Amino acid sequence: MLSKRIIPCLDVRDGKLTKGIKFKGNVEIGDPVETARLYYEQGADEIVFYDITASAEARGIMLQVVEKVAETIFIPFSVGGGISSLEDMRAALLAGAEKVSVNSAAIINPEIISQGAEAFGSQCIVVGMDVLRVEKSTHCPSGYEMVIHGGRKRMNIDALWWAREVERLGAGEICLNSIDADGTRDGYEINLTRLIAQNVRIPVIASGGAGNPEHMTRAVTEGRASAALIASIVHYGEYTIPGIKDHMHQAGVKVRRTW
Repeated sequence: MLSKRIIPCLDVRDGKLTKGIKFKGNVEIGDPVETARLYYEQGADEIVFYDITASAEARGIMLQVVEKVAETIFIPFSVGGGISSLEDMRAALLAGAEKVSVNSAAIINPEIISQGAEAFGSQCIVVGMDVLRVEKSTHCPSGYEMVIHGGRKRMNIDALWWAREVERLGAGEICLNSIDADGTRDGYEINLTRLIAQNVRIPVIASGGAGNPEHMTRAVTEGRASAALIASIVHYGEYTIPGIKDHMHQAGVKVRRTW
């Protein structure tokens, strides 16, 4: 069995670490470079960095922050936000990222997924999915709808259909974020996580709603996720990554505990 990964998520706005609830009310809470170093030293398996307003503001990702973070940590590191072309992908990878995450741009131009996979390898291409729970309909039979631009624009695209499509196009991984659960600390949306994870063959990262280590355990067992994304519970010092991994290990989940 592969070890389940714990991945801190650093949302960055104007060069500062920020956090909100359900994609709203973001406040600055620190420095992303120093925070990345802390999580690396604590034993994070990977780190995800999102420039959360780049897409909505129609600008590129802040490469200087990417470069500083990449100089600081020595574990896999993915970046997203404002990546809308092969040139953007190349710039982020050259700045030190191992992976790039596309979300809004992938829905607007799905070919960017296959183009990126061909140019850099599927292992470098993560597709972020921001998902909203809705009434089941002809357009969204799964009851989950894709949303882009940081939760600002609903797309009337079924999330399950899109997950299968991004796999077909060559994505190496999906980062699945529930907008309904985001920042609430009430737990990941297990039904959504399991629905997607059971219907694709590529790894799925559960995102949105982590409040305690048991939530992560459920995401990778009941939810079938390969990894769990965390933010608030470590940003505010309520839990540490070693403590989370100890809990998961005691619950029978295989995690990397030595580094």
